[in-house]
Amino acid sequence: MKRVLVLLPPSEGKTSPRRGRPLDLASLSFPGLSTARGTVLDALVGLCRDDAGEAAKVLGLGRTQADQVAVDAALREAPTARADHVYSGVLYEALDLASLEAAARRRATSWLAVTSGLFGLLRPGDRVPAYRLSGDVSLPGVGSVAGWWSARLDPAVREAAGRGLVVDLRSSTYAGFWRPAPDLARRVATVRVLHEVAGTRKVVSHFNKATKGRLVRALLEHGSSAGTPARLADDLVDLGWTVERGSAGRYGVQLDVVVSEL
Repeated sequence: MKRVLVLLPPSEGKTSPRRGRPLDLASLSFPGLSTARGTVLDALVGLCRDDAGEAAKVLGLGRTQADQVAVDAALREAPTARADHVYSGVLYEALDLASLEAAARRRATSWLAVTSGLFGLLRPGDRVPAYRLSGDVSLPGVGSVAGWWSARLDPAVREAAGRGLVVDLRSSTYAGFWRPAPDLARRVATVRVLHEVAGTRKVVSHFNKATKGRLVRALLEHGSSAGTPARLADDLVDLGWTVERGSAGRYGVQLDVVVSEL
């Protein structure tokens, strides 16, 4: 079976671990990113410890979210849990990795990678704390988080993808973290979810996230061996999805998954 890499966005909603060992950057997947992770972590923790008011502005936090500054200030000491337990947004609820059968969970371990403003790229089993750092933030000493990772993620993505297919399910905020070079773009399928009502199609956030979670779950359960975007589209159709395939573009082939209800 060819390798498959599924790129996921993180979720802004996170479940804070109640217990667990502190963060150990050296234990995370993609060790080549360790130094870059440490730089972002130092910048974020330093900002939140030194000036809570400025940190709230930089992180885009409202008055009711001020506690998130304290969360980020304590990241080095905070308890950690598996990333797939920490991320708790709509996509991850629909994906529901914990309820998969053993074979599908094994695929998830090797297929899934989450883009993260703090860590760059994570596997589901990597132990991380809950944190607040969106992909559109600019940190002192680091600059644009998206720009920081866009200059550093390509080796990690290529390692994870091997010679197989890349299924890109990231949101627009995180798409800028990594863009495929021309040699890899032909093996990238960028999936967009469109909600169709009375003949009109549009992107709706909740439908988009929930459908992507269910779509990934279906692929993990099925064990798709697709090596090209065209074969992936065929597999999704066989699994009951309505899929329209676009032409090859600069960053891969766009697949539109059309849904009318959750």
